[in-house]
Amino acid sequence: MRRSLTEESALAIDIGGTKLAAGVIAADGRMLAAERLVTPPVFQVLEDVCRRVLKASGTDVIGIGVGSGGPMRYPEGVVSPLNIVSPSKVPLWRDFPLRARLAEAFDRPVVVDNDAKALALGERWQGAGRGSDNMLGMVVSTGVGGGIILGGQLLHGFAGNSGHVGHIIVWPNGPLCGCGARGCVEGVSSGSGLARRLTEALASGATTSLPPGSTAVDIAAAARQGDALASELFRTAGEGVGRGIASAAALLDLELVVIGGSIALQAWDLLGPPLEATLHATARRRPTRLSVARPFGTLELSRRVDP
Repeated sequence: MRRSLTEESALAIDIGGTKLAAGVIAADGRMLAAERLVTPPVFQVLEDVCRRVLKASGTDVIGIGVGSGGPMRYPEGVVSPLNIVSPSKVPLWRDFPLRARLAEAFDRPVVVDNDAKALALGERWQGAGRGSDNMLGMVVSTGVGGGIILGGQLLHGFAGNSGHVGHIIVWPNGPLCGCGARGCVEGVSSGSGLARRLTEALASGATTSLPPGSTAVDIAAAARQGDALASELFRTAGEGVGRGIASAAALLDLELVVIGGSIALQAWDLLGPPLEATLHATARRRPTRLSVARPFGTLELSRRVDP
């Protein structure tokens, strides 16, 4: 790696259930170079992507920051993401020393944290959360995660997994979640949860235009075309996210919730209405702002929720 710095910058890495992304970020938030893949992440793929974006950026970096799906051990940076699996559905990266491997490969300081905690920090820095000291950043994607900022400080908890709103129970004895529990927000509302719930419905003889093996993208398309089962899956998914937010807001007295992730961004027309209706119906202490944020800190929409 080059040792001369043309400007202060850092290498940022996002490791999710369906995508791997890396970018070089300047101190003012500008993206100098970036790349993303849909390939299931193994370490050599991650290292190769990082080296390519570093070369494309034309600069060196002072450090590396990683947002990864959880759970994990913080600050050790040992990760065991629930939703990262091989094409044969075999879980990958169990107790993987990601921080140590990156530090060895790139000879730079490395911080590894939960991806939703990284979202919360990023949105507070450059996005929809600017000016908020009491907020929840929530990712609704392949899985569902969360990061909490209270009193201007990011919460870590005992092992670094604070804020994992995706494993709040919102449907007692409901759909099975990848964590092993039933009725978690993630089991109800994530992309993997929607697909799993469709499979269970088909096995029970439900009528739908969707074939076995359909993804959350397929379910969203069918819902927009009037498929009753697909519409019901997204209605209950939105309710699940709404209940999770209501519980978090009541516990933490939140001002703001910023929601990102592929399900929220690509299917807000389906997820948003039942989510907001559930907040109005169930939350006695609601956040005063609810925002859906596009990647890289730009705001897609912001709605005020009456307290």
